[in-house]
Order: sequence, then C-alpha cells, then structure tokens
Amino acid sequence: MATSTLTLSSSSLIKPTSKFIFFRTKFVIRTQKTSIFAMAAAPGSTATAAKVAPAVIVGGGRVGRALQEMGNGQDLLVKRGESVPLDFEGPILVCTRNDDLEAVLEATPKSRWNDLVFFQNGMLEPWLESKGLGDADQVLAYFAVSKLGEPPIDGKTDTNPEGLTAAYGKWASAIAARLYWGGLSCKVLDKEAFQKQMLEKLIWIAAFMLVGARHPGATVGVVEKEYRSEVSSLIAELAAAAAAEKGIAFDEGIEDRLCAYSRAVAHFPTAVKEFKWRNGWFYSLSQKAIAQGKPDPCPLHTAWLKELKVV
Repeated sequence: MATSTLTLSSSSLIKPTSKFIFFRTKFVIRTQKTSIFAMAAAPGSTATAAKVAPAVIVGGGRVGRALQEMGNGQDLLVKRGESVPLDFEGPILVCTRNDDLEAVLEATPKSRWNDLVFFQNGMLEPWLESKGLGDADQVLAYFAVSKLGEPPIDGKTDTNPEGLTAAYGKWASAIAARLYWGGLSCKVLDKEAFQKQMLEKLIWIAAFMLVGARHPGATVGVVEKEYRSEVSSLIAELAAAAAAEKGIAFDEGIEDRLCAYSRAVAHFPTAVKEFKWRNGWFYSLSQKAIAQGKPDPCPLHTAWLKELKVV
C-alpha cells in the first residue's frame, strides 16, 4: 500500500513544547492535549488544522453535535427533513442512521453529492454503488460519544495506541484536521487500505453483536473476556469470507486488534440490529454460495442467526 506523509501546514499549530516522533512514511505530532496520526492518500495531501473547513452537518445526534463542537462556529446543522443548501461550499458530513440515507440523498442537490462524507457503520458499498456513489468519501469513526453534548472518547487501544479512526476521499484531510482539533486521531487512507479497515470494523460489529446477543446482557467487554473462544471462531470465519469475496488479505493480528477495541469500549451493549447493513452482508454471502451449490462460507454465523430467529 502506497502512503505519503500528511503535513499540518499552519505554523500556529506547532507549539514550542510539541514533540515530534518520526516513522518511515508517517509521523505523529503530539501536544499536551491531543495527537494526530495520519497517512496521506496521495502525495501532496495537506491538512491545515489552524482553519477547520466549515461544513454542512446532517444529523443532530451525538456524533453530529460532537463534530459541530469541533468546528469554528461556521458550520450549518441540517436536521431531519431539512434540505441541504446548494450554495454552501465544503464537505457535507452525514451523521444519520443508515436507514435515513435515502432521505438524505433526496434532500441533497445532486450537484453536491460528491461532497457527501458518510460516517455510518456497516457495509455501505452496495448501496453507494447503486446510487452512483462508489467513490464516495467515508469515515470509520472509532470514537464514542456517550451522551448528547459530552466530549467524544477516542477509540485508542493497546494494539493501536495511535488510534483507529480513518477517513477516505477528497475531504479526508479536512476531516482529519477537524477531528484533531476535537482531540481525536484520524488516519487518511487510500481506497484499498480504507476498504480493509472498513471490513475489519464490519467484522467487529457483526461478530461481537451476534455473540453478545446469544448471552443476554453481555457487553462487548464481557464477550471479549468471557466468550473469547466463540467470538474468535466467528471473527476467523467472517474474515475468511470477506477476504474471499473482496479478493483481499487482512493484515495479521485481526483478532487481537478487534478484541483490543472491545476492551477499549467494554461498556458498549450488544444487539443484532441494522441487519441489512451489518450481519446481513455476510448472510448474503451464505445465500449466494448455497444458491450456487457451494458450501456456506459462514456456517457458524448462519447457525447463530437462526438460533436467535434473526433469519
């Protein structure tokens, strides 16, 4: 995977007390309060953190409000049912539920669709491609906002202390700058690297939520601690199916990374929801294989979905 250095161009950003830690193709800038870990998607990419780009923010929930707090006061918050303006330059940060995405598109002038930045979890690729948005900007938000108005907590883990949040697309550097000023980390990735990380998070959601649902009341931390063998088997199965479907190879240590994230957000409750966007993608792989007379690539996943009467 080709990467290049993401630079922060404002001299006002670097304080005399800042410490620089350099790596081969990436660097970390650390101050007393915040850190950013970023890899550029293309040579020459920059993030000017001193001036966060004003944005339209669609969705007034926890994430949308948190992103607004990271801005410079010039953002426009668009709530449910309101239209996205035609003449507001800058990114359009979509922070709604997945099932509201159709309504967001309808409320957005088509000439502005290429400025949409999707913050949703799950498998968006089929839906995006059906709308001609196969190259749309996306963000994997590995940060948590417990309650409306509370500051976000970065999803840094013992295996990835630099942070896991990642962005892809033309507005990715602007997103990284905004998150930096909110005290969060963000990696800017090319499409191939982003897709692999997206699939890893999809596997995390599908595996931990399903195993947790088999043990009522279990949080993701309980799943990681008490039902590790179950979730490990499911992670391996889903990762193999996703890799075969997309023709990719995950980096070594996927189970350790996903379990480490569960420890970082151990309080998260578990439930199988938004099936179409999460476990439903893996179940569709099973259905496709069976229809072709092939073995189910996700037999454990299928069996547990049936056990819970999800399918």
